[in-house]
Amino acid sequence: MVRKNLSVSTVKKFIPPRKSKSRKGDNGIVLIVGGSYIYHGAPILSSIAALRCGTDLVYTSIPKINVASTRAISPNLIVIPLVDQKLTRGAVNKLVGALPRNLHSATIGMGLAIQERNSLLHLVKSLLDRDVRLSLDASALIPEVLPLLANKNVVVTPHAGEFKRLFGVSPSDSINERIKIVEKNAQEYGITVLLKGATDVISNGSTTYLYEKKIPAMTVGGTGDVLSGLVAGLLSKNRNALESAAAATFINGLAGKSVQKRLGLHMTSMDLLDDIPTVMKPFDKIV
Repeated sequence: MVRKNLSVSTVKKFIPPRKSKSRKGDNGIVLIVGGSYIYHGAPILSSIAALRCGTDLVYTSIPKINVASTRAISPNLIVIPLVDQKLTRGAVNKLVGALPRNLHSATIGMGLAIQERNSLLHLVKSLLDRDVRLSLDASALIPEVLPLLANKNVVVTPHAGEFKRLFGVSPSDSINERIKIVEKNAQEYGITVLLKGATDVISNGSTTYLYEKKIPAMTVGGTGDVLSGLVAGLLSKNRNALESAAAATFINGLAGKSVQKRLGLHMTSMDLLDDIPTVMKPFDKIV
């Protein structure tokens, strides 16, 4: 088992260069599926984070009751309304039919209200069948989804409570024990696990990256939604799920440190979005 602390030099290797003659769509096409009557902001944060990390196109699929407010936030988002207030089989069928054929990656679950679990499984399977790389978060982290994910370029991004729901065991407060349990489940299920905490643990079961944040201001709601958008955005450019998840964690943390230095303990997750381009400049490469 290989274990490493994340660094700028390591993460630089995980973010592919952009071709000087690239065209729209070459640098990532991403789908975000999330939101509910209460949690309208989560998919917005994820969508803008995906754009801010250099993705060309982001499709934001949300319940129809949230469409007007989401479109009002940013003209950069391509909004695809779900036909129902929650994720249903019918809503998934309509969504899959409306998606571009060349979709690279997707993140599912941020604030998402799910009417029936089979609708989530149908969406996940439909995207994987099209070779779409996936990041799953929040309400998408249910044990029934695990059999679909093995060796499929999938990242799951649980906090401790979601980890217990997904894998049936609670992570210890001991960092060494957390590392072992992440590695065990990543290896067993053939996925990349990103366990969020004071130290983020990212593993595919054979290689593990650690990122100790020390950013207490990032306890504010929505920072995980930003992270999910970064994971999907970077996955759209790098098929390696472990590398994309590790890079996303690092970039999210750099943005958090930048905002905390500027605003102290008074940040919002929207502030993170503003600082992502600045902290990513050292990783920009054009060939």
